Amino acid sequence: MDDNKKLDKENFMKSNLKKIGATTIVVASVGITGLFLTKSVENKAIGFEETIAASKASVNKEEKRRVDLFSNLVDSIESYNDYESSTMNKIVEARNQSKKGNIDSAAKELNVVVEKYPNLKSSENYKKAMMEFSVTENRLADYRDNYNDQVKKYNKYLRSFPSKQLLNFQGYEKVKYDYLEFKVDNADALNLFGNKDEK
Repeated sequence: MDDNKKLDKENFMKSNLKKIGATTIVVASVGITGLFLTKSVENKAIGFEETIAASKASVNKEEKRRVDLFSNLVDSIESYNDYESSTMNKIVEARNQSKKGNIDSAAKELNVVVEKYPNLKSSENYKKAMMEFSVTENRLADYRDNYNDQVKKYNKYLRSFPSKQLLNFQGYEKVKYDYLEFKVDNADALNLFGNKDEK
């Protein structure tokens, strides 16, 4: 009988050890899976932040290019010798505005000069500078749109389930990004191709 009790006790111990082992494996698996899940959520948020930073850098690069190209545009107009000193003052003022980052007001100043001298529009330097300026404006608009899209995706990700809960649980510090706002006033649109009446 003692042998049967020993055998039953051993079987009971083996059974309990198997149950404990299985439970430990399940708990460890759940823990590891949870750890990977929370870290992957955090890594994705960090990836969004890096993408936003790269998008912002592209916007900044194009804004600098825009200022540089505007200076080239002013140079092409300065090289046109057929105008009076008051016009030269407007050109210098436009250059100063562009260096301060006020491209829109500088463009208005320069447009007054260009409209006054239609032959200037046919200058090769002016045409080339205007084409580059136009391309840069379009790229800048695309980069701004991309930046805003990335900020939108990041904000949506941070507010969605389970990302929000997991990031809050980890104490993740969210970065506040503002959307880039750029207003287009069609009333102030520049006529880049001359008057409609000109042929």
